[in-house]
Amino acid sequence: MKTNIGVFFGGRSTEHEISVISASQAMHAINRDKYDVTPIYISKQGRFYTGDALFDVANYRDIPSLLAKCTQVYMEPSYGDYNLYRVKKPMFGSAVLTTLDVVIPVLHGSNVEDGIFEGVLETIGIPYAGCNTLASANGMDKITMKMILRECGVPVIDYVWFTDKEWFKKRDELIARIEDKIGYPVIVKPANLGSSVGIGRAANREQLIGKIEIAEKYSSRIIVEHMVDNLKEINCSVLGDCDEYRSSVLEEPIKSAEILSYEDKYMGGTKGAKGMQASQKRIPADLPAEMTERIRFLAGETFRVLGCHGVSRIDFIIDDDTKEIFVNEINTIPGSLSFYLWEATGLSFDALMDTLVKLALKRKREQGQKTVSYDQNIFSLSGGVKGGVKGGIKK
Repeated sequence: MKTNIGVFFGGRSTEHEISVISASQAMHAINRDKYDVTPIYISKQGRFYTGDALFDVANYRDIPSLLAKCTQVYMEPSYGDYNLYRVKKPMFGSAVLTTLDVVIPVLHGSNVEDGIFEGVLETIGIPYAGCNTLASANGMDKITMKMILRECGVPVIDYVWFTDKEWFKKRDELIARIEDKIGYPVIVKPANLGSSVGIGRAANREQLIGKIEIAEKYSSRIIVEHMVDNLKEINCSVLGDCDEYRSSVLEEPIKSAEILSYEDKYMGGTKGAKGMQASQKRIPADLPAEMTERIRFLAGETFRVLGCHGVSRIDFIIDDDTKEIFVNEINTIPGSLSFYLWEATGLSFDALMDTLVKLALKRKREQGQKTVSYDQNIFSLSGGVKGGVKGGIKK
């Protein structure tokens, strides 16, 4: 029998539609002679659906009509249960619709790419491709990511961070810290969103306040970074696990304004959304060989120190005045799975998907060799647990 790949996408995220596009591309790239594919769409309300109608991205123009053609399903949060169950159980027969062998999450943004969904998969114990809960959470949060990278010697731009409640309580103090530490211009970002959602540039105090008020609508944690005026943005994808990985050729996205926008990334300057491969870019990026190798090395280091797995994309900023290179962020589940970068590197999209399946199964085998519990039941020991309920347990 073929390996059944469950591709999860959608979700309660501001990047919901981009996830649908990325997943559609990925599912169509999977070699059907080798694998079966089960699409699992997570609605904006957080419900799971499956059905053949989910393969056609044109059907998402009318979600109610689409879901009427699908079956609502769920997975049990029980270790070792890889079944996909019907929500509406049949009068006769099994409630099991199908059994998954491997999961490939193609989910972007908060509530799905940030470790929440990955934690569900780890609870079930099913093999899955991509970063684990810890790496996903650290990769999504721009604050903790930069803290880890800076600690490990990976260059990042100077920043100030705070919560929305801190902004409400001590606004003047935070403004003074931003102006003293990094100065204008700055770029304001929600700490845990991607796709340029909620991001804005501020050249003075008035603009800073306005951009922070926008960012706090999307996240409880805000990061303000020094804005490199004469910058060049470069992206590099990394594939593998944190012990064995390879980096792709580089791309230089072409932006239509000071900041690479949502439209630049996914609409290619048009009204039609086709995912990250539609954006305007130079592949390979036109850079000196030494700088290219430095960026590819730093991409690998970022992937390694964050403990990543699967395919990620690391975004860089080059200060064209000083030629300094900084890691801007990591996308632990990149738009379009960065397939266009791997095709330019010599790896086809179907081979990329095959590699992700193999990585998922490899990690599962390796995890099976680790000790996660002891066979000994301390309650069966002579004398039981000393102290009992009344005395408590010392640890």
